[in-house]
Amino acid sequence: QAQLVESGGGLVQNGGSLRLSCAASRSSPGLRPVGWYRQTPGKEREMVATIVGGGITNYADSVKGRFAISRDRTLSTVYLQMNDLRPEDTAVYYCKGRHPGSARDYWGQGTQVSVSS
Repeated sequence: QAQLVESGGGLVQNGGSLRLSCAASRSSPGLRPVGWYRQTPGKEREMVATIVGGGITNYADSVKGRFAISRDRTLSTVYLQMNDLRPEDTAVYYCKGRHPGSARDYWGQGTQVSVSS
């Protein structure tokens, strides 16, 4: 049973927008989504954006000014607003979650984002 459920991926044109969501399953109480990562075939998974603590955010240089990460009041859902999408943003996007105080990572199943030129 998936503990992190992602949604919102799809196909958009160059310059378009998408909003990804990641929700922690009710079967995993206390699990908090903390960030988004992405991966393309043959490459390492890379950090896109994270949100931790009281709302401290961090972004990859390649998405600064275009992407925005946020979360709901319950800390159980994290969003990634992606604007001005470019073909190089094409990847499978994964949500990462942790329990507070734990170093164990949990991953969602991934959602495909494709940007056509």
